[in-house]
Amino acid sequence: METEIYHADTIKEAARKIQAGELVAFPTETVYGLGADATNEAAVKKVYAAKGRPSDNPLIVHVADVETVEKYAQPLSDKTRLLMKTFWPGPLTIILNLKPKALSKSVTGGLATAAFRNPRNDATLDLIRQAGVPIVGPSANTSGKPSPTKAKHVYHDLHGKIAGILDDGPTQIGVESTVIDMSGEIPSILRPGGISEEQLTSVIGTVQSDHHKVGKDEIPKAPGMKYKHYAPNAQVLIVRERQWQAAMQWAAQRTERVGIMTTAQVKADYPLPSNGEWYSLGTDVATASRHLFAGLRHFDTESEVAYILAQGFDRIGLGEAYMNRLAKSAGQQYFEIPK
Repeated sequence: METEIYHADTIKEAARKIQAGELVAFPTETVYGLGADATNEAAVKKVYAAKGRPSDNPLIVHVADVETVEKYAQPLSDKTRLLMKTFWPGPLTIILNLKPKALSKSVTGGLATAAFRNPRNDATLDLIRQAGVPIVGPSANTSGKPSPTKAKHVYHDLHGKIAGILDDGPTQIGVESTVIDMSGEIPSILRPGGISEEQLTSVIGTVQSDHHKVGKDEIPKAPGMKYKHYAPNAQVLIVRERQWQAAMQWAAQRTERVGIMTTAQVKADYPLPSNGEWYSLGTDVATASRHLFAGLRHFDTESEVAYILAQGFDRIGLGEAYMNRLAKSAGQQYFEIPK
């Protein structure tokens, strides 16, 4: 299969591919998603096959408006409508109870709920409207690898496996959307992302965080809760703020090359060892979140390193989402000062 590259002036062609049951990757403000007609079960199953994704992992349904959600979900609560009014289009995914048999088990993972999102990207909103159907959209990467924030990342993983990629340049946030479960009595954050817990509570009041590890036989309500995610080939080690001097000394003693992902300030304060290769995370946690997955992919595909030392941030605001993804890519491993 030849994978076509689409742009803003060829969205109609990309929409036809979706209508025909083919897969087209699309940009959002967070990461690139792998799109298929959410109402076409055969097309949805192609998503799992292309990604190598376990079929019990539910998919996020991307929509262009609230009216589409109302076709599939049970009546929306006042709090749900307030979230949509405040944060849509944007990096917030909302899990809702479905009408009976509204979407196939291939979309929901067999649950009575589904996750909906209205992305903040004009090209993708146009694609959804022209296709005339809601579009499922897990991250457009090989399952378990760092999520794609550029069209070239998608092409690297999936060329020859999907019909096309809608290229709208690099994504702006770089980590996936916040997932909030509104299907129960108490709103619950299942995945941190571009909308912080503080932002959510300021709009709808109390929310709880549910970051428990999903059991082997348990079906996750949201993506990213069960299986290994975001892992490059090299071992990632998270470096705490006051450990960079020791980390650089440790790296200098390695016989292998070491990737180093930090802000410009850390690089200025702690010179790199001769066997170190730097990848810039910019200036703060916002730019670090935007560049995290691209940096991990750089060391996977363009440079041979055995270790990646990556800068940690405080788990405040966007830092919660950044550290959630970084910790998963590292397998929860932190750099420890040798004794």
